[in-house]
Amino acid sequence: MTLSLYDTMSREKRPFAPKDPGRVTMYVCGPTVYNFAHIGNFRPVVVFDLLFRVLRDVYGEDAVLYAANVTDVDDKINKKAADEGVPIKTISDRYLDAYNADAAALGALAPTFQPRVTETMDAIVSMIGDLVRNNGAYEAEGHVLFDTQAFSDYGKLSGQPMDAMIAGARVDVAPYKRHPADFVLWKPSKPSEPAWDSPWGPGRPGWHIECTAMIHEALGLPIDIHGGGEDLKFPHHENELAQGVCSGHGGREYAHVWMHNGFLNMAEEKMSKSLGNVALAHDLLKAYPGEAIRWALLSGHYRQPLEWTDTLIEQAKSALDRLYRVLDDSARFLAGEPAADGWQSATAAAEHANVRHALHDDLNTPNAFAAMFQLADKVRAAVMAKDARAVASGRGLLLEAGNLMGFLAADPQSWFQSGADDDLKTRVEGLLADRQAARAAKNWPEADRIRGELAALNVEVMDGPSGATWRIKEQA
Repeated sequence: MTLSLYDTMSREKRPFAPKDPGRVTMYVCGPTVYNFAHIGNFRPVVVFDLLFRVLRDVYGEDAVLYAANVTDVDDKINKKAADEGVPIKTISDRYLDAYNADAAALGALAPTFQPRVTETMDAIVSMIGDLVRNNGAYEAEGHVLFDTQAFSDYGKLSGQPMDAMIAGARVDVAPYKRHPADFVLWKPSKPSEPAWDSPWGPGRPGWHIECTAMIHEALGLPIDIHGGGEDLKFPHHENELAQGVCSGHGGREYAHVWMHNGFLNMAEEKMSKSLGNVALAHDLLKAYPGEAIRWALLSGHYRQPLEWTDTLIEQAKSALDRLYRVLDDSARFLAGEPAADGWQSATAAAEHANVRHALHDDLNTPNAFAAMFQLADKVRAAVMAKDARAVASGRGLLLEAGNLMGFLAADPQSWFQSGADDDLKTRVEGLLADRQAARAAKNWPEADRIRGELAALNVEVMDGPSGATWRIKEQA
């Protein structure tokens, strides 16, 4: 089963072959930590977490090194810190903690490395020095700028002509530039801004050099996979590539595969804080389970744009309800019908293999979800047929498929009771205890009355060998 990925540089889907299967490297551009991140910021987090999981499944957990950076030097951070009268680290730490908590709630594994710009400053200054010595950069009026004319392949990644790149980059017009497309590697800090020492005077780095230096420091160049949102293709990734090659690190290749996810749109526009059409992940997680939001983010192919609506999340929650219901029903069945371990249903194994096949086809999540539902249907059929071995086999494979994709980690009972507040849970547990007492006293009319009262609360009661359990009823 070959893993194939779409490479932005070659503009084709091709088999993935890491330089060293024992050390697979991936870098994804991370957050600028000055506020809570909106859900559009988390699409690449979830997409490349899925790829991280697939790579670990193929090459082994210890063989895959994943770095996702943190930008903690930025004008917005400076302003927020000034407004609150605190150091920039106070702001960046606060929002990085929130970002990491939200990412974990969405099922994202922690990256192997999470380098921060402020902790990589020596490497940044060193790489800028390499560029100057290699004639890839020049000093002018207190700035150090990258010379885009020094890289003959400039524009190859994005496929844009120079005029379009100059316009799209929104680069500053400055008389000291040799070429309009040249961009800043180092700039003087204003009196009120944080500054770091350098051979070119106190200042701070430009955005693009930060990632190139962090990649080299954390993973070494070249790397196997570089990922990020489609909006980073140009100028950020184009500039990263130019810097990395011209710095003399890694030869002519910077990343073997470039991957970019499509935009998350709201009201048919790209979600962005500047447009004001954002939904914060921090807020969404108060209303929906993290797995439901993750499912919604993966419901379309990662390279395509995805329209974010309340309906999309509700559909995702319903899809997961269906899978958790199968897990719940099969667990209750197996509690009374234990099956021998080790036997595997051929039909269930085939559907499980289809999940992997879909993911190995450039992370085709819609097909992977379809295969999970087919596997769940096999488990449901086995429950109806009272085939304990097939139920145990299929249930195990369904959980394994869920784990590969970052789903089905909750206890089914907890999942279905998550829609109940504490008062309802207390009332339901009390009614179940009363019902159990009525059944023990063979007071069947009272037991039936209590079941009816529970049904009126939208609660479904399931009696099993280990006693009665309950869940919120599935919505029609």
